[in-house]
Amino acid sequence: MKKIIQPILYTSLAALLLTAGCKKDYTNPSAATSAQVLAAAKGLAGVAVGLQRTYAANVAYGLSDANGLLTNETMLLNAGNGSELQFSTGGTAVDGTNALLGNVWSSANKVIYDANNVINNAATLSDKGYASGLIGYVTIFKALSIGAEAELWEKVPDTVGITGVAFSDRTVGYTRAIAAIDKALAAISANAISSTFLSDIPAGIDIVNTLNALKARYSLFTGNYSAALAAANAVDLTKKSTMNFEAANANPIYASVTSTNNVYQPLDSTLGLPASIAPDPNDKRIPFYTLINATINPRFRLNGFWIAATTPIPLYFPGEMTLIKAEAYARQSTPDLALGTLELNKVVTKKPSADPLGIGADLPPVAPLTIAELLTQIYRNRCIELYLSGLKLEDMRRFARPLTERKRNFLPYPFRERDGNTNTPADPSF
Repeated sequence: MKKIIQPILYTSLAALLLTAGCKKDYTNPSAATSAQVLAAAKGLAGVAVGLQRTYAANVAYGLSDANGLLTNETMLLNAGNGSELQFSTGGTAVDGTNALLGNVWSSANKVIYDANNVINNAATLSDKGYASGLIGYVTIFKALSIGAEAELWEKVPDTVGITGVAFSDRTVGYTRAIAAIDKALAAISANAISSTFLSDIPAGIDIVNTLNALKARYSLFTGNYSAALAAANAVDLTKKSTMNFEAANANPIYASVTSTNNVYQPLDSTLGLPASIAPDPNDKRIPFYTLINATINPRFRLNGFWIAATTPIPLYFPGEMTLIKAEAYARQSTPDLALGTLELNKVVTKKPSADPLGIGADLPPVAPLTIAELLTQIYRNRCIELYLSGLKLEDMRRFARPLTERKRNFLPYPFRERDGNTNTPADPSF
């Protein structure tokens, strides 16, 4: 990821903050310097760029890692990886000592805190086009970080940067993410993002499409199907939006997993799905996401978005938007089997060349006879199309998949939070 602007002093502060959970006080010991950074457009852009890097290397990486092992998308290769061993074992083996979960927790809260600082200070800038860009850009990572917490934990912090923070149900977290997105879209609608701002951030991210895509995702997760459908329809499916990387700031999954072959790899060509809904052997998404090593175990290896140090990782998937439409039609108050099937088959029959990310099943259309069959096919295709995206655990709960198909439903809270916050909720039993 190219770091266009990164004030050294603020980055040092960010590194310090990264060690804290949401209960900590994020007061900057060099308040005057921090105030100067946050008062200048270029300083705010530097904070924003660092925020993207923190999200990619810590929150996105951890969400994918935990989801993959807990839902059988991946298998553990080395029991010496303590956090991953807990996920692979599941159940009560996963506890508050898990270092990866602790890192996701503190990093997500750091991203939210930094994003709030940028949003609040951007409002004071005279260049409103630069300000709207800042607001839109950091809101993406704020929403994703709130979403990550709501996907993994039953309850989420009400705020960050204070001691003894209270918690709310995770659905409130999704609602807060949507509210932040709506504010960002309103700011951009009032003042179009300036080209100057776009030149000051890493290439690859389509801000407006990503905001609409995340609104569609989280509206679906809250059961607001009309809002999910409207937001998905607002996304240009010919476009992609990615976090880009470079050798000095490599794709985190490639750097830690693919290049080492020492953490996890795909389970097999089923991508972790049970036999009844396993991918068709002719599904071209299997060779997109996996490679075969015919001589050295494990046989199945990661491909797709984790094959090289500079391979971009998408922030959303065009196919995800189409499947959101299919599910919205299937779950609306008067389910529509025909429209839901129509949208589903756009994904089932899509050729890789027709997708901006190169993902395509290229299979014959399916013909579900009931809404229940349609929902099963939607779940199946979400698991394949969005493989290792960090969304499967949420999908397993939403589609009421058997508990035997996953190793935990929700995660325990990190001890770093519980030890300093009496409001930390009780850990879930599974």
